[in-house]
Parts: sequence; C-alpha cells; structure tokens
Amino acid sequence: MLNDLFLLAKIKEGDIKAFEKFFKSYYAPLCLYATGITGDKEVAEEIVQDLFYYFWKERQKLPLLRSVKSYLYRAVRNEAIQFREHLNVREKHKDEIMKNASVFSSSDPQENMEYEELEELIKETLRKLPERRLKIFCMHRFQGMKYLEIASALSVSVKTVEAEMTKALQTLRKEIEEYLYIT
Repeated sequence: MLNDLFLLAKIKEGDIKAFEKFFKSYYAPLCLYATGITGDKEVAEEIVQDLFYYFWKERQKLPLLRSVKSYLYRAVRNEAIQFREHLNVREKHKDEIMKNASVFSSSDPQENMEYEELEELIKETLRKLPERRLKIFCMHRFQGMKYLEIASALSVSVKTVEAEMTKALQTLRKEIEEYLYIT
C-alpha cells in the first residue's frame, strides 16, 4: 500500500517509469477481474487500458488515495457493469426488432418476394462498398458504435467516419431508388 502511494506521488509528478511499474503490477489482475464481469477478454482489456490512459492523462488531478488498488478495482467494476448494461439494452432492442420483424412479413407472396429482392439488393450493394467504408458502416449500423468510437478503433478522424457513412448511405439510397423505379 505504501509502495502504491509512493508510485502514485511519482506518477503525479510525471514519472513514466513509476507509471510503467504501476501498470505492470495491476494490468493483468484488472483484466481478469473485468473479464469475469463482461465475459469478453477484449472488452475487459479495453476497459483496463482506457482506465490507465485516463489515469495517466489526469495524473495531476488525482488525489492521493488511501487505497489505489480499491480505486482501480472499483473503476474497472463500474465500467464493466456499464458495458454489461449497455449490452443488455442492445439485446432488448434487438429482440424487439426481431419480434416486430414478423409484423413486416406478409402473407402475400408478391410482397415477400419484393422484400427478399430488396434485402438482397442491399446486401449486394454493401458488398460492393470499399473495405473501409463497409467496415465503418457495419460498425455503426450493426454494432451500434458511435462515430467517435469508430474513429478511435480505426485510428481515423471523426470527419473521415462521417464522410464514409455519408458516401455509404448515398450509395444505398441510389441503388434503392433505382430498384423502386424499376419495380
């Protein structure tokens, strides 16, 4: 505990070696702890990495804590629980959409065939998109990621994500309009 307080004081002064030592001693156990809550090793690692990034970035503002270990575990626990809650909400919405999808199905064979054709057209259009544009589109529309999250994950600017999404949606609209006019 005293060692942690000493390291924390050094970290607040900007000592990168102290931060590295601190990181190495807590990273693996925190990842295991977060994995136990999230059920996903990659998400757990991201949570812990984000915590340490924040810890370093805001080091000068950090108070000298009695128990740095408790602070870290509590922060990881809160983030992991928030992730689980977010996942549960997404699953509920997905279930709702699937329930409502049956509302869109029709007993009319012609409508079903047109729906399937349109669905295939959309899939084919998506397959034709450039790789990065398709990846950005899928991350946003199917994984529910925000533009900032996508930009961070792909190491591009938010403006790039916005531009790629705009182009993907324009392409889809154009293909769908052509389909609607043909039908």
